[in-house]
Amino acid sequence: MSIFMPILIGLIAVSLISLIPEPHRRRANAVVVAGAGAAYLSGGGLGYWEFVLPVVMSYVAYRGLESWTFIGIGWLLHTVWDVLHHLQGSPLLPFAADSSFGCAICDPVIALWCFAGGPSVFGRLRTRARSGPRTAPP
Repeated sequence: MSIFMPILIGLIAVSLISLIPEPHRRRANAVVVAGAGAAYLSGGGLGYWEFVLPVVMSYVAYRGLESWTFIGIGWLLHTVWDVLHHLQGSPLLPFAADSSFGCAICDPVIALWCFAGGPSVFGRLRTRARSGPRTAPP
């Protein structure tokens, strides 16, 4: 799997989440992080250790209801789990051998956006469009 596609998927995810207005955007992302913590449960590639991430991610997601930083931490924790599964040979999607690797590339893209405060991508574009081109003073 190339590195380009997971980065693109991360950017698309950030763009779609940007369509949700605040404070609902942060809260929706916290719920998604909680769900991401359970993504590997059915595979069981890490045995009983599979139960650790959902517990930790539940706490992080709860804190993420009020903090973009915790949501970013959650995405990075999921990245670590992706790497462990990739090295273990137990991919997220059994039919796609590199799916955990791709997820490990995608998740930090979302985490960086979260650490920036989860700004609306389209809101920034609209602000720039309204202000028009910048010209030098006469």
